[in-house]
Amino acid sequence: MSMDMASTASSMAMDMTATAASSTMDMMASPTVTAAAASSSAAMDMGMGMGGACKISMLWNWYTVDSCFLSSTWRITSDGMFAGSCIGVILLVIALEGLRRGAQEYDRFIVRSHPANNNSSRTAGVAEGYSDLNKNGTTATTTTAPSSPGPRAIRPNVLQQAMRAALHMLQFAVAYFIMLLAMYFNGYIIISIFIGAYIGSFVFGWQTLGMAGGEEREITYCCG
Repeated sequence: MSMDMASTASSMAMDMTATAASSTMDMMASPTVTAAAASSSAAMDMGMGMGGACKISMLWNWYTVDSCFLSSTWRITSDGMFAGSCIGVILLVIALEGLRRGAQEYDRFIVRSHPANNNSSRTAGVAEGYSDLNKNGTTATTTTAPSSPGPRAIRPNVLQQAMRAALHMLQFAVAYFIMLLAMYFNGYIIISIFIGAYIGSFVFGWQTLGMAGGEEREITYCCG
């Protein structure tokens, strides 16, 4: 009986010792972790304050100087450089609209240059004439052209399809870079994207509209 009591007392003493040691280690480790976190945060704050780091935020911001886009090499160091970047973004979006218009015009060129459509257009150009007696007794000849059935649907050849794919690739690449720029949530850059879209649509989207034979207006997506 006394041996059991002694064993129990010894076990309790060992448990208390282990618990005390664990608590002591936790107390020693906690200040160390806190100090490391504080040191890391202070280092980041010092880097931001010294102007050696980029200002990047995943929330809406109006950063100008020290803001970076796409890489650390595109780092804004002055207000003039930021203004130039905004103008560059506007021109990039205008170029995207120009590529879209160029792709449409190339498709129309393929349709117009196809031999089947050339033959149909020549056939439609044959005029029919008939005589008509005017009030003054002279005879006038009126010519009418038969209505054209419109261009036929064709399939581009390999080279034409390769060119169409290249134009699509360029549109996709430019649109992807614009999307990456918008993901920096910089208000000035996003406004520049809107301005470029407006100017590009005004310049390259100015086309003849019609009910018959007209093309449907494409919806603008983020990635072309």
